[in-house]
Amino acid sequence: MLGVALGFVFMVLLVGAGLVQIFDAYPVSYTVLKVGSVIYLLYLAWKIANAGPAEAGEASGNPMTFLQAAAFQWVNPKAWAMALTAISAYTPDQTLTAILLVGVVFGAVNLPSVSSWTVLGQQMARVLTNPRRLTAFNWTMAVLLVASLYPVIWPS
Repeated sequence: MLGVALGFVFMVLLVGAGLVQIFDAYPVSYTVLKVGSVIYLLYLAWKIANAGPAEAGEASGNPMTFLQAAAFQWVNPKAWAMALTAISAYTPDQTLTAILLVGVVFGAVNLPSVSSWTVLGQQMARVLTNPRRLTAFNWTMAVLLVASLYPVIWPS
């Protein structure tokens, strides 16, 4: 959880410190990233909607290390979309102070959010033991994920 939270803050700071200039210089790169992110999120929505219950023997492997979780943010289209949007929307003047403030705010919000997400995910396993409830939950989450793409696809 700490790797995800701090890795994302580091990503926001680096995007604000200069990576956003690449997207400004080459607007098509932002479009490519946006299209790729939308396709990936639609794929995730499909996988969520059609996910079955976890089998008892499925939970094998090791959790990510701190560095793996931090590095994962760099291949996570959702993180890219959020970092670029945050820097573009909240640091129009691109000053170091504004970029640091956005990073601090995201860090303050991100760690409790990731922690809550983890605990809620663990607790949902108790509620989603019935196949009907699991199917209804999965489809609801998939629809909400697709609905969250509305501002990305049709910005105001």
